[in-house]
Amino acid sequence: MKILTATEVSRQLSRVLDELERGGEEIVVMRGRHPVAKMVPGAQRLTALEALADLHRILDDETGKAWLKDMARVEHPAKKEMHDPWV
Repeated sequence: MKILTATEVSRQLSRVLDELERGGEEIVVMRGRHPVAKMVPGAQRLTALEALADLHRILDDETGKAWLKDMARVEHPAKKEMHDPWV
């Protein structure tokens, strides 16, 4: 965990945000001798297809087929890229 003063954060905000975006450590912001905030890296951004890429390794065959059946009823652009990994 990194500790910065509020002044340091305000003067270097762009750099601080870049560090957080790259998956850096949490930053505690101090004002005087007291912590006033904690900055944490944001969640990694994934497309829906990336997030579901390993789903076929988690679900059993019956659950996977039920999921594909449900998805077949949905109208969505991702539907065009969907394939059955259980085949």
